[in-house]
Amino acid sequence: MKTEFQNGVLTAYLDGEIDHDSAAKIRAHVDASVQSLKPKLLCLDFSRVGFMDSSGVGLVMGRYRMMKLLGGMLRVINIPDSVYRVFAMSGLEGLGVLR
Repeated sequence: MKTEFQNGVLTAYLDGEIDHDSAAKIRAHVDASVQSLKPKLLCLDFSRVGFMDSSGVGLVMGRYRMMKLLGGMLRVINIPDSVYRVFAMSGLEGLGVLR
């Protein structure tokens, strides 16, 4: 996973499959970056994610709560159709974070 920080925006470019094991690794990397950089906006770019199970939903929800506590915002961007269906079924659309 690659991250980029510019103008108060931290973008994490996720890649591959997101399941229980990979979600834990992503979570640790993103959380460490957020804690050290204190971004105003965290963007999770899903453009290269081919598969995601409910662990991905938990990953997004946890980052949403963390950014809220820090006074920031979360955006989930470039979501492939197959992954978007998982988000839609989870109710994440109601949070307004999906783009």
